[in-house]
Amino acid sequence: MAERQSEFVQWFRSASPYIHAHRGQTFVLSVHGEAIAEPGFAHLVHDIALLSSLGIRLIFVYGTRPQIESRLAERHVQSRYAEGLRITDDAALACVKEAAGSVRVEIEALFSMGLPDSPMEGSRIRVASGNFVTAKPLGVRDGVDFCRTGEVRRIDAGAINARLANNEIVLVPPIGYSPTGEAFNLYADDLATEIAIAVGAGKLIFLLECAGVVDETGQLARQLTQAEAEQLLAALKSRGEQAAENPVKPLECAIRACSRGINRTHLIERHVDGVLLLELFSRDGIGTMVSAAPFDQMRTATVDDVGGILELIEPLEREGILVRRSREKLEIEIDHFTVIVRDGAIIGCAAVYPDNDNHIAEVACLAVRPAYRNQGRGEALYAGLERDAKRKGIDRLFVLTTRAAHWFLERGFIPADIEDLPIARKRLYNYTRHSKVFIKRLNG
Repeated sequence: MAERQSEFVQWFRSASPYIHAHRGQTFVLSVHGEAIAEPGFAHLVHDIALLSSLGIRLIFVYGTRPQIESRLAERHVQSRYAEGLRITDDAALACVKEAAGSVRVEIEALFSMGLPDSPMEGSRIRVASGNFVTAKPLGVRDGVDFCRTGEVRRIDAGAINARLANNEIVLVPPIGYSPTGEAFNLYADDLATEIAIAVGAGKLIFLLECAGVVDETGQLARQLTQAEAEQLLAALKSRGEQAAENPVKPLECAIRACSRGINRTHLIERHVDGVLLLELFSRDGIGTMVSAAPFDQMRTATVDDVGGILELIEPLEREGILVRRSREKLEIEIDHFTVIVRDGAIIGCAAVYPDNDNHIAEVACLAVRPAYRNQGRGEALYAGLERDAKRKGIDRLFVLTTRAAHWFLERGFIPADIEDLPIARKRLYNYTRHSKVFIKRLNG
């Protein structure tokens, strides 16, 4: 019991920075019709309501493909597709309207729940919908007439923002309207992307049938910059991968969103219970995140980073891996440190202490949080320090270590003696630690 309580407290504390960061932000969710058709959809609605209660402004865009298919089958009408999009003739459009209306009522009913002893007790969620989307026909492409399948022409961002300011969840069906009064069937992921861009959303979130984007090695790509996502998309297309193997279309939408001002787009698996909470309130999330800029930031440390560095290195100091540093000493030496920051948390650090008279510098306090080791971050830290040392005219680096000898040997360091150290550093050598000395020449 005590262990479970401790785990809950720890989780809640780790989630609190995200609660503060997300409050007042606008998130756009794209949910496919397959998710809505399953019994577990109610749990997803409960989590969306929880997000709303935390002050997140939410726009919920839903798809209706399976619901449309069901209605067409009842009428013995064959579905027709081209380029992965439905050809919406008159018969299909009637089913589109029916499905969109029926699903809207179902979603509104779930948001209206307030049963005692349920996640929705006391929630009082208000939902708004309307003619926020102006659309135009796709027209004829490669000889195919898409009929009443359309694309977004304009988003009434002002009307949507007014609803959000009134603490309402905005519910958007996959239908747009033309100035001539026609209705058009829209692809939900494209619609969600255009809405996110129009309102300047903080996040765009796609709930998928798969875990996220799988890279060329078969592993889940946890974070991708826009450039990395573009390269991966090109590789996936060259192999002819479709949505069954990888979410190609949502990845295209994520890239488009990033290129037009959306800093982060998330592609996550909707089958996982609590997937929104896991993605939004933990540092590493659970799916794939595409960001306009690198997720990890490497930069020179400041005094404000002292607490985070101490939290990182104190466990290593207790184990005797690193030399103990007081807060006061760290504050004095902070200009020597470089840190890797992820979502405001320091996950890696390293320091360089130059002896400019002898064109030599010490690499020290190289550390990475356990959860982020063996992923190239230590290598990135060291490589950055080495490049900086070369620019400053340093021609040798040295390191004293008790545990990481092989790591430095693999990066070109060679064993050396205490006598090879600069005089000032030799005086400070701690003979009780028996640290091994390694030196690397940077120029030849």
